[in-house]
Amino acid sequence: MKKIGFLSFGHWSPTSRSETRSARDTLLQSIDLAVAAEELGADGAYFRVHHFARQLASPFPLLAAIGARTKRIEIGTGVIDMRYENPFYMVEDAGAADLIAGGRLQLGLSRGSPEQVIDGWRHFGYAPAEGESDADMGRRHAETFLALLKGDGFAQPHPRPMFPNPPGLLRLEPHAEGLRERIWWGSASDATAVWAARQGMNLQSSTLKADETGEPFHVQQAKQIRRYRQAWREAGHARTPRVSVSRSIIALVNDRDRAYFGGDESRDQVGIIDSMRAVFGRSYAAEPERLIEELRADEAVAEADTLLLTVPNQLGVAYNAHVIESILTQVAPALGWR
Repeated sequence: MKKIGFLSFGHWSPTSRSETRSARDTLLQSIDLAVAAEELGADGAYFRVHHFARQLASPFPLLAAIGARTKRIEIGTGVIDMRYENPFYMVEDAGAADLIAGGRLQLGLSRGSPEQVIDGWRHFGYAPAEGESDADMGRRHAETFLALLKGDGFAQPHPRPMFPNPPGLLRLEPHAEGLRERIWWGSASDATAVWAARQGMNLQSSTLKADETGEPFHVQQAKQIRRYRQAWREAGHARTPRVSVSRSIIALVNDRDRAYFGGDESRDQVGIIDSMRAVFGRSYAAEPERLIEELRADEAVAEADTLLLTVPNQLGVAYNAHVIESILTQVAPALGWR
């Protein structure tokens, strides 16, 4: 069995071909798609976070709204750029959203991705410490966030507080029990996957990876997942970790599917991203029978316990619900995922 959810980048564009022409369109449709996905039997609704772009950026209002409208589906991010985050404020936001959702948040974090602006995190008031890179800063913010999520008291209470305090040092409120175990790290390299395992975070491995061996993307990604799980065992964590991969998968079942995505003979691509040689995974678009065979050969999909379907959100809620339903009903059962 695999958990299957969707991942939306939350694009909007004021063009006639887009169903999401404004930020409001994207936010409201994101909520509606999560509701529809839950009704279809999907397991997760995940959203990308990008600053300074016509895409979803501030995740917690959206996650809280989805939590209030749904009952079962996991609600998450893939991923929050920790270079931009105040870990203390984030603990409060995350705790509130998780409590509204009844403990269903699955938060993906990372050190960040290529940006729309130069050093955008500086505009948010953050800068690396002496000797740090911006990636180091992001990981430091993440470590602080993880420590705070444990719920231990750390702040000395005022001797004359406005309201009565419980005994001892105070923690941030509201505290969401169990959220610490539902934190994921978006990793592009083997080394950061090992670091995430040692930190006790679940692993999100996306549609690109540092090209460390020259092998096909799915082979490198599968090796990354196995190294992560080995590091997890060596760290001695008690629970079983979770691992997700993201894929663009379209089952061509009607004329609209074929018009949008037919003839897509996608393959791995290699490029330079943030001065790193990266391999970008292929997209899948084919008739269900062919799709099943192609996905059987994807080693990383086989290794992961969670699959996130990247959806073309600008095509609207109805079409994206159709994309999700096609995979759930015509592909996943044949692969033993459901």
